[in-house]
Amino acid sequence: MVEENRTPPLDALIVGAGFAGMYMLHKLRQLGLSVRVLEAAKDVGGTWYWNRYPGARCDVPSMEYSFSFSDEMQQQWNWTEVMAAQPEILEYAGQVADRFELRSSIQFETRVTDVTYDEAQCSWRVATDAGEVFQSRFCIMATGCLSVTNTPVIEGAKSFVGAIYHTGEWPHDGVDFTGKSVGIIGTGSSGIQAIPEIAKQAAHLTVFQRTPNYTMPAHNKPLTDEYQQEAKSNYADIRQQQRESLAGIIGYGFGFGGAEPTEPTDELLQTTASERMALVDKKGFGAIHRFMDIGLDMNANEMACDMYREQLSRVVDDAETAQGLMPRNYPIGCKRPVIDTQYYQTFNRDNVTLVDLRQGGIERITETGIQTEQGAFDFDVLIYATGFDAMTGALLQMNICGRDGVALSKAWEAGPRTYLGLQVHGFPNLFMITGPGSPSVLSNMMVSIEQHVDWISDCIGHMEQNQLRTIEATAPAVEEWVAHVNEVADGNMMTVPSCNSWYLGANIPGKPRIFMPYVGGVGVYRQKCDEVVSNGYEGFELANSKK
Repeated sequence: MVEENRTPPLDALIVGAGFAGMYMLHKLRQLGLSVRVLEAAKDVGGTWYWNRYPGARCDVPSMEYSFSFSDEMQQQWNWTEVMAAQPEILEYAGQVADRFELRSSIQFETRVTDVTYDEAQCSWRVATDAGEVFQSRFCIMATGCLSVTNTPVIEGAKSFVGAIYHTGEWPHDGVDFTGKSVGIIGTGSSGIQAIPEIAKQAAHLTVFQRTPNYTMPAHNKPLTDEYQQEAKSNYADIRQQQRESLAGIIGYGFGFGGAEPTEPTDELLQTTASERMALVDKKGFGAIHRFMDIGLDMNANEMACDMYREQLSRVVDDAETAQGLMPRNYPIGCKRPVIDTQYYQTFNRDNVTLVDLRQGGIERITETGIQTEQGAFDFDVLIYATGFDAMTGALLQMNICGRDGVALSKAWEAGPRTYLGLQVHGFPNLFMITGPGSPSVLSNMMVSIEQHVDWISDCIGHMEQNQLRTIEATAPAVEEWVAHVNEVADGNMMTVPSCNSWYLGANIPGKPRIFMPYVGGVGVYRQKCDEVVSNGYEGFELANSKK
């Protein structure tokens, strides 16, 4: 049994040293508070520390995927590509930590095991795997939305004798696939990024696909000095537009194919079949971008799906493989948008085989590979590209217990219920950064992180100035917000019955099916958070002592 080691009381304890945790630390330091960050990894970076698989890359334009709070930093930092790869983003995270001297307040290689509210002290007791116990007035979860890997339970999984990897926990010294036969399970975003890179090196790659994805060519390219300087000279306007936008992305100087982006204005339902095919001839996968009704009308959406499948059939040489890669029976926009680099072209390689599990699923994993209903497939290396227990996974792993000993897992047994994605009723002084019920994964995370951190730090500053001890979301406020999140999501392509995405928790067996992010948009959400403050922190109960 690990001996308990109590540490001096803190004003605030932050869990996680990704971008959210680092900025939260910086802001609370400015308030003069005693702050400590606990981080399981050996260094900063969060999801960009762990996800080092081949091809790992951001799907937000680099000039927009950065902090805006320091003009000096955003003017001095230079990106090399339109959409940066993982090593460059991790380097940027390290630069943030160095510039603001954050590492001295971060305790690395420390995993939180229990988080318990101490009602007598109006504070949180946080225990770690090393036996340390921290007492802190505020506890802030900066644990990220995609930080707990999902590995499916498959019969015989432990019997495989070769090397096994997960894209979300990739070895930091890399993997050499030269001369190896590789099997990969999963064709979500990480699989779509990794497959083309692994295929270049492996002797043979077998792709096991349960549900084919809609993916668009990224058209990534190097950034010129002229482009960067132009963007930097317009950063004030760019940042303001980001904050007021739907997803925190305005696509400044960036669009699919290198063209300036345009807002969808036309209606696909008003086109003829010959017009649609002519658009595919001209634009390829990008033919559907101009049509607004794709996201509003299922008939229009299915027309777009037909256009997409037509282009796919033109890119993939083998007709049977092309059919296997075609998404069917769920709409474009149901799942997280994916962009790729030569994904479909990879299946034209002689050393790549697609196994469409819709034609017969996985029965078990064997010592030498995977047995499916279609036959056996042998390989040397097995890779899980099976994603994450998104949004709630990290929070529910830490055994968080609030007032009266109520576990967060119990409070959320029917799905996550928050107020603004910031707090949960019954858990005073516990904040979440980009929690369920906020735009989070439907947005540029950097924009949402900054907004949440600024809101939380302003709130704590308000409490300090007014000698308030606790803040807690009220039960009615939670109910109203959950109802609003569901109302806004109703009718969206992401919530149609045929859609089974990790937005709904559908990738985790037994997880309640509930739409977790806020689809109303970054700009609208920011306005609502500001209104809450201007109305005297409406929906929160603030007190200067124990209730």
